[in-house]
Amino acid sequence: MPDRSFLEWPFFDASHFALATDVVAWAKRELTDPEPEPLAVASACRDLVARLGDAGWLRHVVPAAYGGARDQLDVRSLCLLRDSLACADALADFAFAMQGLGSAPLTLFGPDALRQRWLPRVATGRAIAAFAISEEHAGSDVTAMATSARRQGDGWRIDGSKTWISNAGIADFYVVFCRLPEEGERAFGAFLVEAENPGLRVDAAIDAIAPHVLGSLRFDGCRVDDGARVGDIGAGLTVAFTTLDTFRPTVGAAALGLARRALDESLAWVGEREAFGKKLADHQMTKARIADMAVDIDASALLVYRAAWARDRGPTRITREAAMAKLYATEAAQRVVDSAVQLFGGRGVVRGSTVERLYREVRALRIYEGTSEIQKLVVAGSLLRPPAGEAE
Repeated sequence: MPDRSFLEWPFFDASHFALATDVVAWAKRELTDPEPEPLAVASACRDLVARLGDAGWLRHVVPAAYGGARDQLDVRSLCLLRDSLACADALADFAFAMQGLGSAPLTLFGPDALRQRWLPRVATGRAIAAFAISEEHAGSDVTAMATSARRQGDGWRIDGSKTWISNAGIADFYVVFCRLPEEGERAFGAFLVEAENPGLRVDAAIDAIAPHVLGSLRFDGCRVDDGARVGDIGAGLTVAFTTLDTFRPTVGAAALGLARRALDESLAWVGEREAFGKKLADHQMTKARIADMAVDIDASALLVYRAAWARDRGPTRITREAAMAKLYATEAAQRVVDSAVQLFGGRGVVRGSTVERLYREVRALRIYEGTSEIQKLVVAGSLLRPPAGEAE
């Protein structure tokens, strides 16, 4: 059982402690399925979304007005849920996270009609959401996106393609980010596109190193009404970056969950494995490695829950705090999981073992929702940028 003493830190209140206790108990009881075969990942993910909805956990990704658990999104709750779910089952964490990321643009910027139609279904797991921003030549540099939306009658026509899209092929709707060439060179928009919309095609799935529903989208004269617009005309990047600010700390939380599981597995292993006449736990090099793992986990938790707490305090942007949390926690989790594999030796690289699975699952966290390199640029930029009112 991973250490939960961090719940006593001043970032949390009694409701957070109760939430973490409940979800850990639920995950231990319910998330016992083995890793699905590649062809079964999509169906497994659909099943997990429904189970998360039935258990009430998805209520935390939407506001109370639309069936949610709290009046507003509580990032500490999102982080606690991802931390706990990832520790038990990374695919369950993925299913939960994508419901939040895909629907957050509606929560934060969507018109009430779209919120009323979709958010209650997201909260119950009866509709699957997706966030579509990345393109073949516009990943880290989202301003290079080529997918466009042009006015057509009283709506918009979308043309282009997206790739590396989580939930591609199983989502009921996609929040799609587009360039608006008729509105200006730096104008972008966000639109909700339903899965059955004519002109939208889902291309072949992308096979990742760990279970993940991933694919590409193609838009060919895909028409949406103006009521499908999410946010103001031209402000699509504000929608995207505000959403990412909210969810980047939760990526760090997922990394924390994987790291906690790796440490937990390692502690059990070194306590029973013998080498050179004594337990691995009695060797000094083992103790040093375990200590490094523990320090990485606590340092990550401090950054993750500091960012979540700062976001929950008020409307102030937490771009730097979110970037720090995502950067450090994902890089640290990679180190922790790698140490676990090293401690397990040959068993650590056997396909299907817990630490081998963690090794594959942790790697993508350093890439999606902004690579580690991008997070470093964000942090440095926030420090080098002159304060408001000072000359450039």
